[in-house]
Amino acid sequence: MSDANPEQWRLATRLVRGGLSRTPFCETSEALFLNSGYVYDSAEESEESFDGTRQRFVYSRFRNPTVAMFEDRLALVEGAEACRATASGMAAVHAALVSQVRAGDRVVAARALFGSCRWIIGDLLPRFGVEVDFVDGADLDQWRAALAKPTRCVFIETPSNPTLELIDVTAVAELTHAAGGRLVVDNVFATPILQKPLALGADVVVYSATKHIDGQGRCLGGAVLGSSAFVADVLGPYLRHTGPCLSPFNAWVLLKGLETLELRMARHVQNAERIAALLDGHDQIARVLYPTLPSHPQHALAARQMSGGGSIIAFEPKGGKERAYRLLNALKLIDISNNLGDAKSLITHPWTTTHQSRSAEEKRGMGITEGLLRLSVGLEDCQDLSDDLVGALTA
Repeated sequence: MSDANPEQWRLATRLVRGGLSRTPFCETSEALFLNSGYVYDSAEESEESFDGTRQRFVYSRFRNPTVAMFEDRLALVEGAEACRATASGMAAVHAALVSQVRAGDRVVAARALFGSCRWIIGDLLPRFGVEVDFVDGADLDQWRAALAKPTRCVFIETPSNPTLELIDVTAVAELTHAAGGRLVVDNVFATPILQKPLALGADVVVYSATKHIDGQGRCLGGAVLGSSAFVADVLGPYLRHTGPCLSPFNAWVLLKGLETLELRMARHVQNAERIAALLDGHDQIARVLYPTLPSHPQHALAARQMSGGGSIIAFEPKGGKERAYRLLNALKLIDISNNLGDAKSLITHPWTTTHQSRSAEEKRGMGITEGLLRLSVGLEDCQDLSDDLVGALTA
């Protein structure tokens, strides 16, 4: 394998072998380096390692061999020049934004965001003198108006959490670049298997690797991907000095998750498409949101920039919050949990959980109603999932 060129590998091979760096012991699985520091053969080598003359590991807050293998593999899968891993998905979002903005800068974001992302952009950044504007992500006229003046950074989720709003990445990227900014895309719902934001024109991609990349509810992790220049000159110093580093053990678990990501996503999508169609045709359901459903308002955009609808469905039973709670409490198989992207099917009530801290006005502005439910479809037998949902609806 020493002569192999990873750039020529196809996706499945990259997911299994990308970034692999074996020690002299020639282990099959990736080595787990549970160490904080490294030693030097001389004082001169130590100096050269810190002044950049010599490239090597110096401290695991900066880089670690196991973490580096995860970063290199994910970069290959994403098609990015470089990647840096973080302790969680929110650490990735925070680092991607705060590393590049300062007082007096301007950030524009889509209104429909995960609750913590909305807090960082709408509550935290303004404390430090950053101007923030929100727009309806699906409305290109609003993007054109907002990006008619200089902007440092634009942040979007597509599909968004939890209402599965899609944003035209290519169009917003062009507008962002014309305004002098970078486009940051949270791609967690689509994963690098179903959508490639960098290929669509985005500058930076962030992930909560806790979700589909791990995919089995085991550990936290995050990642930021972009150009070598962005990672080295903008993101790298911020991570080095603030320390939101990924645990080597978690990196090892995430490496194992990447090996099966393509296979799992195929099953997630297969199950989710069937469940979405079932719910869409049920007389007790007021609305269903899933990107590849013909009823989704941006169905054509989903077909253009995604290769599958993903594992997440948003739906609203008739009867509002009371009926939603009755459905949740009647489920026998599907678990109530605020996590997603797991092998197990999970369901949550965003109004009172993931977006609980936002005002009622903000939630409604994002399309979140008191009866909306977010279902993360897992890898179980689809008929068992269907039976559980239908049984809960009729209970």
